[in-house]
Order: sequence, then structure tokens, then C-alpha cells
Amino acid sequence: MKRVFLPQPGFENYVAALRALGAEPQSERPEDCAALLLPGGGDIHPRRYGQPLRGSVQIDEARDAVEWAAFFEFFRAGKPILGICRGCQLVNVALGGTLRQDIPNHSAYAKGHDRLHGSRTDDPLLRELYGARFPVNSAHHQAVDALGEGLRPVQWAEDGTVEALRHVAAPLFAVQWHPERLRSPTDGWRLLAAWLERV
Repeated sequence: MKRVFLPQPGFENYVAALRALGAEPQSERPEDCAALLLPGGGDIHPRRYGQPLRGSVQIDEARDAVEWAAFFEFFRAGKPILGICRGCQLVNVALGGTLRQDIPNHSAYAKGHDRLHGSRTDDPLLRELYGARFPVNSAHHQAVDALGEGLRPVQWAEDGTVEALRHVAAPLFAVQWHPERLRSPTDGWRLLAAWLERV
């Protein structure tokens, strides 16, 4: 069974999806894991990308430090990494990029329902799974701005917001949307399964 490192315990949606797809998530002993998943959550402190606070909320600097260290441990080892929402943003910042700290019209609806919007992609994997255009969910108020080193955007929302990143050399992929909880009209678990096949 493939072991996937989640840097902290909890994250039930991710754990349930990974286990349903035949992987075993764990939050200890990263050296025993074949891949890293960086999940969604609150905002990264903007000092990590050289900006003052201007819209970032729910900052947890202890979590920033733990996930930062995990990212570089797996990145330097050449192990596969998948970033989701906050994880996508952390990947970009860790590689020297910046974030838009507060953007309109991308956050979740009231009562926890994700907003859906269209997207387009030029990524071969995403096109194989979903086609050139497909809807994704949206539950964020920050997004990638200046790109980190080695990263290129491969998916965009209708307003141009970056929805996915791929590294030009490392086995690193990241999405701004939430495949772990998107089942209809797009089956996000297909992306998780495809990623696990490459682990």
C-alpha cells in the first residue's frame, strides 16, 4: 500500500479519499512515505513572500513551518508532491513566488457549499481526465501571483486566476481547487487516483 505523508493529523476528507483509493495517509515518519500531500486550510503568513499583512486571515505560523519543512524534504528527495488549495499556494511561495492576498468571488458559499466555476487547461493529464474545459469548485480567497522557480501554470479560471501548477522538472503538481470533495459534475477523485498511480 502506498503511504502518503500528510504533515499534520486530521483532514478527514483527504484521509477518506486517499484510503478509498488504496493509499495510506500518515502524519508521522515522512521518511517511510512515498509522496507528500499538502492540504487546504488557512493563509500562509505573507512575510514568507516578502509582503505585509493586507488581507491574509487564519494564519497559523506553526503549521507554515511544519509544511514548509515537509515540502523541502520531499522536493529535495525527488518524491512526488501534490498541493491542494493552500498547498498549491505553499508550493508557489516555497519556490520563491508570491500570492494575491485577497481576491473576490472565489470563496465558499454560506453553509459550506463550494462555489463552482468553469476552467480551461492545457495540461495533458487534466485534458485526459476532464477535457480542455471543465468545472471545478472554489473555496479560497487567495491565489498564485508571481510564479515560483520552475513552476508553470496549466489551468485557469474564467477570470484568469491560476487553478493548477506543474513543475518543469520535479514530480510536483498543485491545484487551487479541492478534488478530495468534488464528485459532481467533475469527479475530483479521478485526479487523486491518477496522481497515486504515478507515486
